Amino acid sequence: MNRFQAFAAAAVITLGAFYSCSPKIEKASLEGDGTVSSTFAEKVDYGTYFTQERLRIDFVLAGDVDNQYAFLSELHKECEWAGSPNSLIDKFGYGQYFFEAFSADKLIYSKGFSTLFEEWRTTPQAKITPMAANQTVWMPFPKDKVHIVLYQRIRETGLFEKFYECDVDPSDTHIIPGPDNDFAVKTLQQKGDPAHKVDLVFAGEAYTREDLPKLRKDAERMMEYLFTFEPYKHRRDDFNVYLVESVSEDGGVDIPNWGQWRRTTMDSCFDTFYEDRYLTIMNHQKIASAYSGVPFDALFIIANESKYGGGGVYGSYAMGTSDNELSDVVFIHEFGHSFAGLGDEYYTSEVAYEDYYPADVEPWEPNITTLVNFDAKWTGMIEEGTPVPTPNDPDKYYGTVGVFEGAGYMAKGCYRPYFECRMLNNTAPDFCPVCQKAIEEMIDYYVR
Repeated sequence: MNRFQAFAAAAVITLGAFYSCSPKIEKASLEGDGTVSSTFAEKVDYGTYFTQERLRIDFVLAGDVDNQYAFLSELHKECEWAGSPNSLIDKFGYGQYFFEAFSADKLIYSKGFSTLFEEWRTTPQAKITPMAANQTVWMPFPKDKVHIVLYQRIRETGLFEKFYECDVDPSDTHIIPGPDNDFAVKTLQQKGDPAHKVDLVFAGEAYTREDLPKLRKDAERMMEYLFTFEPYKHRRDDFNVYLVESVSEDGGVDIPNWGQWRRTTMDSCFDTFYEDRYLTIMNHQKIASAYSGVPFDALFIIANESKYGGGGVYGSYAMGTSDNELSDVVFIHEFGHSFAGLGDEYYTSEVAYEDYYPADVEPWEPNITTLVNFDAKWTGMIEEGTPVPTPNDPDKYYGTVGVFEGAGYMAKGCYRPYFECRMLNNTAPDFCPVCQKAIEEMIDYYVR
């Protein structure tokens, strides 16, 4: 039994009569064209619907390659909400899932996100072994009862479909007050009101109490490295940066291929999906618990380990190791996934996914395309006369925004915007113009 199977067997779902839930509803797109309510949302006045605190919703995803189910697990009332009061409705539509909250019939909050569980559903193991995994979403704490709706993106169409809904009453006495720990929080950079800044929060994984001075140095080093790349460099004043000094019993993370097992705060592990360099945390609830005492917009977890690797999941988290010679460049790449929804542009490395991007569906990531709906991507950034697709010829097209074949783990049928970018390899001088634009738009969303 591997770690994912062991977790599935141990998953405890604490549903009770105090939550009004529908664990499984009929699959049907909310709108006829597969869009979600956010497409048609009106502006929301924060003070009318929300307090200053944060609501954490823990749930369990379960299923296999063909089916997926969601179950409510726990509700938590946590510290203050860090997001902008002017950015309550998601305008991007990124992610494999979409979350909406309604007060009566009015949409008051929405957010797209992805999960490691959905990645697992594209692996060969999902064809033979049903599994389960914890996941968490957050929203501002509501003043009155809200109706929660969860959507999954259907791989064959690229459209969202509703597959879970429940009601949450903020006066319910079973909502668990936070935080879950007494970890200290250190300010690395304070540039203004969290409601109008991107609040990036590092946390340590596999650092013992004696390792905390090292954790502070590792976080400060990564922060400074982030601000050497555009557009982060010229937008530095739009970021607050903090560090959760989370303490583990052991140093080092689990590396099954080495026979290395450790007791750590978030139970991180290499060899995810049997991929040697893929470092992740299967149980998202452990991440949520570690961050339960700090406001945040974006998360990065620093693992106290020297092995090369990391991972990033849009709207959820990103992580990497501290002591590899490439740790800082891994941080930049993985944070691109989790913060801005950028897709992988490489196509020659071995991965566990099977046909991750269907040829007849446009990917949701802003920096890759199958040309099914390229008009929705970076077509406006291509200079007249640049061929589409664009030949992979560096002598002619290096430094040109185009449509280069090879992206999304696929050598054929999937395209990237630039010959070289940080989402393609670790040696590119910077993010390409298309990725920079996507990052900048996400920064704008949080600071408006």
